[in-house]
Amino acid sequence: MKRYRLILFLLAICLTIGFSLTQQPPVVMAQDFGSDWTGQYYNNNSFSGSPAITRIDSNINFNYGTDSPIDGFVGVDNFSIRWTGTQSIAAATYVFTATADDGVRVTIDGTVVIDQLSATGVNTFQATVALSGDSHSITVEFVEQTDSAQISFSWTQSTTATAGPTATTGPTLTPSNTALPPIPAGAITATIIRAAVLNVRDAPSLGGNVIDRTLRGQTYQIIGRDPNARWFLIQLADKVGWVWGYYLFIDGNEFSVPVSSAASASGLPAGVADTGVIGQTRAGMKLRGEPTTLSDQTGRITWGSFLPIVGRTADNTWYQVVWKGTVGWVWSNFVPIRFGDLNNVPVTG
Repeated sequence: MKRYRLILFLLAICLTIGFSLTQQPPVVMAQDFGSDWTGQYYNNNSFSGSPAITRIDSNINFNYGTDSPIDGFVGVDNFSIRWTGTQSIAAATYVFTATADDGVRVTIDGTVVIDQLSATGVNTFQATVALSGDSHSITVEFVEQTDSAQISFSWTQSTTATAGPTATTGPTLTPSNTALPPIPAGAITATIIRAAVLNVRDAPSLGGNVIDRTLRGQTYQIIGRDPNARWFLIQLADKVGWVWGYYLFIDGNEFSVPVSSAASASGLPAGVADTGVIGQTRAGMKLRGEPTTLSDQTGRITWGSFLPIVGRTADNTWYQVVWKGTVGWVWSNFVPIRFGDLNNVPVTG
């Protein structure tokens, strides 16, 4: 009996040793923030004009709260930052993670893998990307609307292989190659060259609502521009919209295109005059039928939306605006003017 117990005891010890030898410690993937990012800081939320300041940041991991990212150069709200860098990343599949308040877009080797510039509030977006080689060009673009601001960008090696960039959080981009109207002879055109997918917006700003998407290699007629020839109004199949000129090859002198109203792509209802004035909401707002809080609500406007202003009260406390084809009124304190001169807006209430 004792001999039998000894055999069982020795067998248990052997099994324990064998099990421990076959166990491997869990693989912990290091979080990489990159290095030597060239940051261009703009005192607007559309990357317009020249940067207020350019500097080298060791990583992209900032929580600004309600403060300015750089005192004396950039305001506390409505700013944008574009970081670019060539990063040494060995060939493998990686999960790229961006946490932002508000919008963020990430481009790797010319391909947009996270496209959330119009997002508001704190969100985390990820993309799984298979990389070859060991040197990669990465651009991280960040837009702050109002209130708190933060941005963090990093990557870790994935334990699951993938064939290419796949958005794992956020909407799926499914642009269609829609037939376009004929382009007149001699017209100035724009061809998408620096993005696989390029958003078309209802205002000449990265905060504008996305109304369509275009594909690399498509060519469009340019029918308008902003005063600085940074944003261009293009003719789509059934609408017009604004695109950022950085991503375009323009066949001709862009300054020969006439300056267009910022509200040109807003789809104003018939009979409503375009004043060229656009405001942007600083909060979620109620659209009302009349310029008073006692009036019935006729719509719900999201934070950061661009609104064509088509009328106003004599004391400028209420603006008459267009929201998704509906004309209504909003309280002006939460709708700062982004484009145009309010004096051009008629008093209608």
